[in-house]
This record gives sequence, C-alpha cells and structure tokens, in this order.
Amino acid sequence: MRALRDGRTALLAYTALDRLADGCGENQPWALLHTSHLGEVKAQQPFDVVAFDQKMPSHLVKNGRLA
Repeated sequence: MRALRDGRTALLAYTALDRLADGCGENQPWALLHTSHLGEVKAQQPFDVVAFDQKMPSHLVKNGRLA
C-alpha cells in the first residue's frame, strides 16, 4: 500500500516477479493473490485504487525493497 499525493491509498500489484523486482527492488517481499480475491484484501486493508506494475522512484527503494 502506498499513499498517493491526492490522499487516496493505492494497492501496488505486479503481474510478474521480474516486474516487481524492477518496480520495487529485488528484495521486496511478495505474496501471490488472484485478482478475484481483491475484495477480501480490501475488506481487511482498505484501498482506493490498484496500481499495476508501477516503477517506484529510486529514492523510495533502499536495500532492494521499498522503504
């Protein structure tokens, strides 16, 4: 989850492990989840949008994962 500039919360989702590593760093923790289960995630941890395969700015990545 990441806070957006406009105050919304984004759930970061990656469609492949190489895209996760490119976007968040090679040491980023991950879990596999089918998109059909996003409602269950949202019920436990509310979010406003899902952002797929986003490249995070380098200043947010420390030691191979999001800081």
